[in-house]
Amino acid sequence: MNALEAQLDYPFGDSLPASSALLEVAPGLHWLRMGLPFALNHINLWLLEDNFQGRDGWTVVDCGIANDATRAAWETIFATQLRGLPVLRVIATHCHPDHVGLADWLCSRWDAPLWMTAGEYGFARMMSAALPGVDGSAALPHFQQHGLTDSVMLETLQGRKSYYPTLVPSVPAAYHRLQEGQSVRIGQRDWRVIAGFGHSPEHAALACFDDALLISGDMVLPRISTNISVFAVEPESNPVRQYLDSLQKYLPLPFDTLVLPSHGKPFRGLATRIAQLDAHHAERLAEVLAACARPKSATEIVPLMFLRPLDSHQFSFALGEALAHLHLLWFDGKLERITGDDGIYRFQQAGRNDIGGTR
Repeated sequence: MNALEAQLDYPFGDSLPASSALLEVAPGLHWLRMGLPFALNHINLWLLEDNFQGRDGWTVVDCGIANDATRAAWETIFATQLRGLPVLRVIATHCHPDHVGLADWLCSRWDAPLWMTAGEYGFARMMSAALPGVDGSAALPHFQQHGLTDSVMLETLQGRKSYYPTLVPSVPAAYHRLQEGQSVRIGQRDWRVIAGFGHSPEHAALACFDDALLISGDMVLPRISTNISVFAVEPESNPVRQYLDSLQKYLPLPFDTLVLPSHGKPFRGLATRIAQLDAHHAERLAEVLAACARPKSATEIVPLMFLRPLDSHQFSFALGEALAHLHLLWFDGKLERITGDDGIYRFQQAGRNDIGGTR
């Protein structure tokens, strides 16, 4: 456990759900884990006992990626853990593959509706269909404009153009819309939707103020910081600012709120974790600003922020995150963006004029 984690309270200690089993974390609220084929090797999913439209059953929050191993794990859950009751609805916190990948399969398997925010649903449909401009190949000019010239890395990234549809082969053709401030009754609890931005288009966390519970999705994680990236589809976004502003929405929750994150273990200490994340990004922004005493591209900022070797999957997110921090400083007027004679964007501290190019 690192020093920051030690400031948090983990009420279940080292306990984890057994393979293809549930661990009850609050009455009627169950934790399960599914494997992922990434460095981040698991996702936490949540099963809530429910009564929906007059039927007893379960609401699923998040789905796992679309692969045979995850489908098999779900089938074991269905056969052994649901007490013979059906899945009544599927909620996806956001559009990333580990959260929505099997949504269409689950909804079809149980004839259950999908509940999502409009922003997340729209992006999931768009990316699953691999529409031009949002498939993986669209990232290459974006990366090149921000300084990536390594031909091997570019070729590897080109091979990832079908990455999203492989993990999310389909999305339900219809959905039930979630939106900020909406109250959703699940079982005996009322959950308030808290929309978050920066990590994804319109992330939906679920907060039960009465019972001090927060299903935080990827917005608040106990061990790692949430990825916040600028992507080719929205090349001049300001996601770090959106993310930091979104974190403030969780502070009105009770101090002893049990946070149920998508990665890592359930914990208490929400306000402490938000303060840690604020401090983390403040440190990163200070490092990036200092580095831009001389002009730097986003690619040149990556090794400053990420000290370990990165594979292509990790590098694509690292570059997006480096650019996101540059953008906050640029939008705040602390950096200027200059287009070099080579067509690459570089950022330098405002008021300097160290390279040729156009602003």
